[in-house]
This record gives sequence, C-alpha cells and structure tokens, in this order.
Amino acid sequence: MHHFSNNTMSFLQTTGHALNLAVSFIVFSILDVLDIILCYVYKIVDYAIESEWKQCYCTAGKDAIIMPEAVGPKVLHVSCKKLQVEDVSDTLYERASVVMDMSRKPVEPTPATFKVSWAIAEMIRGKMDRQKPKEQRIPCWSDCDCNVCNSWSCESAGSSTLYVHVDGPEDKSEIKENIIFIHGFISSSAFWTETVFPVLSETTRSSHRLFAVDLLGFGRSPKPADSLYTLREHVEMIEKSVIQKYKIKQFHIVAHSLGSVLALALAVKYPDAIKSLTLLSPPYFPVPKGEEAAASQYVMRQVAPRRVWPPIAFGASMACWYEHVSRTICLTICKHHRIWNFIFKTLTRNRMKTYLIEAFMCHTHNAAWHTLHNIICGSPTKMERYLDIVRDKLSCTVNVFHGEHDELVPVECSHAVGSKIPRARVKVYEKKDHITVIVGQERLFARELEEIWRNASSK
Repeated sequence: MHHFSNNTMSFLQTTGHALNLAVSFIVFSILDVLDIILCYVYKIVDYAIESEWKQCYCTAGKDAIIMPEAVGPKVLHVSCKKLQVEDVSDTLYERASVVMDMSRKPVEPTPATFKVSWAIAEMIRGKMDRQKPKEQRIPCWSDCDCNVCNSWSCESAGSSTLYVHVDGPEDKSEIKENIIFIHGFISSSAFWTETVFPVLSETTRSSHRLFAVDLLGFGRSPKPADSLYTLREHVEMIEKSVIQKYKIKQFHIVAHSLGSVLALALAVKYPDAIKSLTLLSPPYFPVPKGEEAAASQYVMRQVAPRRVWPPIAFGASMACWYEHVSRTICLTICKHHRIWNFIFKTLTRNRMKTYLIEAFMCHTHNAAWHTLHNIICGSPTKMERYLDIVRDKLSCTVNVFHGEHDELVPVECSHAVGSKIPRARVKVYEKKDHITVIVGQERLFARELEEIWRNASSK
C-alpha cells in the first residue's frame, strides 16, 4: 500500500510538472506577442500625450554596439565622456522569446567582447549633454502623480536625497550604534518601520540610531525618469542620504532580498566602517561553469523561470521578461494605488495591515524595470567579488537568514553565501517564505538583531 502511494505521488508530481511546462509555454508565447503589440500601442499613446517617443529596449539587441574588450575597466565614449558599461545589464536588451529560449544552444566561450545598446547610449547621452543638473520632475502619464509618490519633486534640482525614516535618541551623545536598514525589490522603508522598529527593546531604541531608507525610485524617494537605476546610482544615493548627511563613521547593515546586493557593495566600499552585516534572503546565484559568458542571462532564468506556477514565479517572470506588459501592470496598479488601498481597507475594515500593499504599489515602471535588471540580474560577477572581499578582507560579523519555503529566492542562495564565507552564520526558518521570514515573527527577529549588534559591538 505504501509502495502504491509513493508511485501515485510520483505520477502526480510528474504530471503536474508536465502540465506546468505545457501551460507555461502557451501563456508566455501569448505574452511574447502581447508585449510586441503593447510596444506599438505605448509609442502611439506616449507621442499623443507627451509629444515624444519613449525609449524602449525591444529592438536594442539588434542595434547593439559590439566592441572588443579592452584591458582594464570597460568604457564606452559617449559625447566625449565615459560610461562604465558594467553598470548596465544585458538582460535589458537581450531577452529571447519562449520558442527561441527553448531552442537555444549552450553558450560557448567567445572572444572577449561586450555589447552596448543604442537605446542605453541615447539615454546616457541625454543625461550627459545637459548643461545643468536637472531631473525630470513631471511624472509620466502612466505613473502616479500623488503627493506621496512625488513629495521629492519640491526639492531643488540636484539636491534630492532619499526618503529616510530616522529613529533613535535625540541627544547625539547617547548614540552608541548606527543601523542602516535596506528593503528589497518593490518595497519601502515601511517593511522595517512597521515590523522590526516597534518591537525593538527600549534599551536599543534609546542607544541605537536606526535608518530605514526608501531606495531610489521607490516609496517616497525620488523617481527620476532619466535614471538607469544602476548599482552605482543606488549606492551613491544611500551614501549621500545617510552616511554623508549624518556623518556616520561606523554602522551595521540589515538588508532584505535585493537590498543584500547593495549592502554588500556598501560593506566593500566602507570596509573599516562596517561592524556587522545581516542579510535576509540574499539573491546570490552562483553561476555554473559554462554559463560565465552569459551570467546575467543565467540569473534572470533563475529569478524569472517563465512558469505559471508557483504564482510568485509567474509574477516575477512577467516583471522581468516583458517590458511593456510590466508597464501595463504598473499603470493598472501603481498609478491607481490610492484606489486599490481604499478597496483593501474597505474589504478588510482596516483589520489587515496594508503597509506591504502600499509599499508594493509606490514605484514607477522605469524604476522597477531597471532596478530588477541592473541590480539582481546584472550583478552575478559583482556578487562573487563582493563576497570574496568580505571573506578575505573584512572582519565584520556576517549573519544570513532565509525562509525554508521561499519560492522567489530559494534557500540554496543563503547556503551558497555560507559556503562562500565560512564564518557567516546561516539560519533557516522553518515554514517561512520570502516575506514571513520577518512578517509574523517580528519579535523573534528583533531579538536576533539585538544579539548580533551586541556581539559585534563587544568585539
């Protein structure tokens, strides 16, 4: 009977997997066509409303500049100035259709070359050719224009900083530790301020200064339409808005998901200042041998596998593979987030915490699209280098937490970080996922953090 049960389960799993593949092929083939149609629709609507064509990456792969890779940093001369090419992920302009992806051949080693999209070159040229620093402060017609999403637009040009929630003692002489919290993809500082901050002990709150940032393009932070939202831009804005503004000499970092990449970049940039590094669900996907030539493409397939099940993988796949479908989703949800928020509060009669929903909706398509590709998909090589430096040259404590049932960033990512940095402590929470690794066990996690900070400070 037991043997029969195992055979039945095995048969059902195989059938379910085959069904998922078949339905996924049909659905994503339709999305391939739909994205092309939407490309032309948006070009017409953009021109009709704003009297200009909006740059997109649909034909960028065909128009890419291919140049031999030089010794040293890779640069492209644009308007007699330099653009560091490694900031921009090739997944922005090289995304094969489902049919082409299934028939692709293994990547073979090729002569050292790199590609740069004409679309990217035009965007960079537009930024570099301005005589004065100026940000486009009028939101695109398909983005939200509410006061929350555009509160930054009242600041003077060139002086914009991130929105930072600061909590701690008012008397600077009482500050013993500085903690920087960095949220993940399509989230905001509320991920921390509504969960961990309220349950920290009174001792911690009276002696620790807590900084929770809204990343560039998210929450209440600036959402410049001309930004490529590269790793460099995100890190520099955190530096400008927190480290430099508050003259922080030493600090701890707590980061979730995508924020873990930025946390590692900051730790490497400030090796003498970082006291502890706490990463939750870090998106570290070691690139196997034979895939190095297309590392970004490999990571994109791990993050967004183009499957309809599980639902979170379906959502990630639409956001990552389809530029215009994802813009339509932002138009439907983000532009009208006040209506959706009202609906959720009405249906739940305010019993449901809506901060996660609010954070999910307060961003622009431009910010989400470029951040996803340039930070997560475009950083596998950087992640390897950062982890090597943290292991070999930094002495800070490293703690990694992950949910056992995380379907977006698999738990193997944290185990890979542990393998890369032997001194790192990796803890897996049973029956927790990408969000419930914190939400639902806030007090437990707050005690974990306080112990980490206490141990790091005593060294």
